[in-house]
This record gives sequence, C-alpha cells and structure tokens, in this order.
Amino acid sequence: MSAKKIDKIATTVLYTISAIIVLILASLLLFILVQGVPHISWHFLTSPAKSFEVGGGIGIQLFNSAYLLIITMIISVPISLGAGIYLSEYAKKNWITDVIRTSIEILSSLPSVVVGLFGFLIFVIQAGMGFSILSGALALTFFNLPLLTRNVEESLKAVHFTQREAGLSLGLSRWETVTKVVVPEALPGILTGIILGAGRIFGEAAALIYTAGQSAPALDFSNWNPFSISSPLNIFRQAETLAVHIWKVNSEGNMPDGAQVSAGASAVLIIAVLLFNFFARFIGARIHKKITSA
Repeated sequence: MSAKKIDKIATTVLYTISAIIVLILASLLLFILVQGVPHISWHFLTSPAKSFEVGGGIGIQLFNSAYLLIITMIISVPISLGAGIYLSEYAKKNWITDVIRTSIEILSSLPSVVVGLFGFLIFVIQAGMGFSILSGALALTFFNLPLLTRNVEESLKAVHFTQREAGLSLGLSRWETVTKVVVPEALPGILTGIILGAGRIFGEAAALIYTAGQSAPALDFSNWNPFSISSPLNIFRQAETLAVHIWKVNSEGNMPDGAQVSAGASAVLIIAVLLFNFFARFIGARIHKKITSA
C-alpha cells in the first residue's frame, strides 16, 4: 500500500473519530436542552426552591453558583498565575521542580469527592468555618489549582524563546519581559484554561456537598451587609449551588415536580456554562488585541 493511500486512510479515520465525538457531545447537549428548556421561565429563574409543593424555582441556587464561582476564581487565579510563571520562567530544572510538577499532576487527578472530604475535615471542622461559601471556595481552589497552574505553565512555555530574547535585548528586565511580552502573548491559552476551570467549578457538586452545604437559606437582596446571615454577600452562610440542587432533587424526591425542576435546572446549568465560555472568549480576544495590538 502506498504512503499516499495510508495517509488518506489515516485522515479519514481521524475525521470519523472527531465526528463521532462531536456527535456524542452534541446529542448529549441537545437532549438536556430539549428536556429542560420548556420548563425555564422568568419565575423559575428568580423564585426560591420549594419542598413538598410544585412551582419552585432555582433563583437562590443560581446566584449561589455564580457567587461561589467568583470567590473561587478570585482566590485561585492569582495563585495559579504566580505558580505557573515561577515554574515556567524562574524555576531551575532539578529534582525539586520535578517533584512539584509530579505533585501537581497527581493532585489534578484527585476525585472531587476526595477534595470535598479534605475540605470538610480542614475548613469545615478544623478551621471552624462550618458549611459556608468560603469553605466551598477554598475546597474548589484546591480542586482547580493544579489544572490552572499546569495550564499557565504550558501556555507560557509555548511562547517562542525569541520573544524573550527580543524583550531582553531591548533593555527590559526579566520581570518586565515576562509581564509585558510573554504573558500577553500567552493570554489566549491562559484564558482558555481559566474558562475550562470556571466551567468545571460551576458544574461541581461532590466537593460542595461536604463544604458549602446542602441548604439555601432565604436571602434578602436588599441587604448588602456582608456579615448579615440573610445577605447574599455573606461568605460564611450555607450555599446550595445549582449542581448540588440537581443532585438533591433527584436523590431526595421531596418535590412533586422534581423531574421538571431537575430538567430545567440542568438546562440552565448547560446554558450558563456555554454563555460564560462565549463571553470569556470574547473578552479574552479583546484583551489580547488591546495588549498586543494584534
């Protein structure tokens, strides 16, 4: 068989595999959206959940998911950026950095339920934070940090070394070369990693069951005192997120319209992740264009 024919067969096989993967993912998304979108309404999105009666919504759970995501990203993004820059630009290649990288890879493969139990023991019990948004955010930071750090490091390494040499030859210090040349060039890859991490956090349930709690206290959206138990800004209150709510509705079965609520909440979760991805990519492209004048 000629090399040209082998190349055509290999290309066809790769296209077929890609098409099958896309078809499976598209079918899954379409099924969730078709099942759930008819149950979505303004009342469903803004009203609180109800037990043992129909007509409940997901308003508080949706807010909790977004708020927890913001708190987690505020904690994890600066740490992962610093760690990624250090490992890529400053760390010398020796057994210590090899151990660090191996540890990061091991941590990134931990099941989320293990991270949740770790967060339960350390933050909820030992640190005395109880079931709270802060405990959930810290647990999710441990869950997300290895992936983000590895992504930042690989994105920075992908920048060609000639750009670093050009920065240094223009009289920039090493830090200025990293912050003004290397990081802006690697920004699309870094943002992609952050987006993937954000989607992972938004849909996470197992780790939050043990740290953020499984109840959603009534919130007063006119109360902006961050220390009030009814304030939406309070990071020390329990916060049932959307993913946890879906798990709870399906496991407890205390809602007469649980199937409809679960389907609608799942569709909202998928739509929120998709919208967040598109918005973040748009913002990332604008930032990259502004910084690099590309």
